[in-house]
Amino acid sequence: MIDWSLDRATVARALVDACDQIAPHFPPRLLEAVRYSLVGGGKRFRALLLLSSYRAAGGSGDASLLAAAVEIVHAYSLIHDDLPCMDNDDIRRGRPTVHRAFDERVATTAGVAMVPFAARIAFAGGLRVGLQRAEAAAIARDVMIASGAGGMIGGQLLDLESEAQLLDLDGLERIHRGKTGALIRACTLIGGVAARGTTEQIQALIEFGEAIGLAFQIADDVLDVTGTTERLGKTAGRDLDLRKVTYPALLGLEPAAERAERLVEDGRAALERVGLLSRELDALARFVVERES
Repeated sequence: MIDWSLDRATVARALVDACDQIAPHFPPRLLEAVRYSLVGGGKRFRALLLLSSYRAAGGSGDASLLAAAVEIVHAYSLIHDDLPCMDNDDIRRGRPTVHRAFDERVATTAGVAMVPFAARIAFAGGLRVGLQRAEAAAIARDVMIASGAGGMIGGQLLDLESEAQLLDLDGLERIHRGKTGALIRACTLIGGVAARGTTEQIQALIEFGEAIGLAFQIADDVLDVTGTTERLGKTAGRDLDLRKVTYPALLGLEPAAERAERLVEDGRAALERVGLLSRELDALARFVVERES
């Protein structure tokens, strides 16, 4: 059993520091909404994944700002996911969603502002671990690519357009390679790049991120059916209410869970081939399919 408390605390401090950096440039109400979205708990899975990938590839510097950057992107995606024009949800991480705690306009603008905010923090994080400016800029670019039209934003639109539609497995996975998988893939990629890993190591980390990114979404779909609102910290059964195509709906609960397990094993195998399957990355891979929230 790995104790992640130190890493989580380090990331929490980095998020506070990041908000302090942009405080002079944000209107107070907007800054308040951004802070609310970032300090409201959460598993910090993506941050832990980046830090663990960085260490597995030989990194030894302070990568907390890089981890904070991917958490900022993740938080923006949750704000927009929950908006009335999207999934229209009232609860996130066990408390009111940002548009309920503030209002729709503030929530929408906060989410938009958080993408360039994340890129700025990613650039600063790259410099902090000793990268050259061009290398740090490449990492900021990777954050923007993951959060943009070819990644999370595009996946979100495809997800909305698929409601009440018939999809096959390829169509479903096209959605989730963008909506969920793009940022998880970016976490492992950035970790490897920041550590100046070899080409083979970075490719293995990318394969690992892609595999567990899809597995993470499958697990989310299963938990939406089997979990409770109290345990999940968000409204259970929401996919069914919105008539979304999900892995359990398409494959069945048990086959969906089995597919997630296979994906995790594929990801672990990719790391094993290059000697990068650290205890931390193995634990995070298992967490994807064993979690209850």
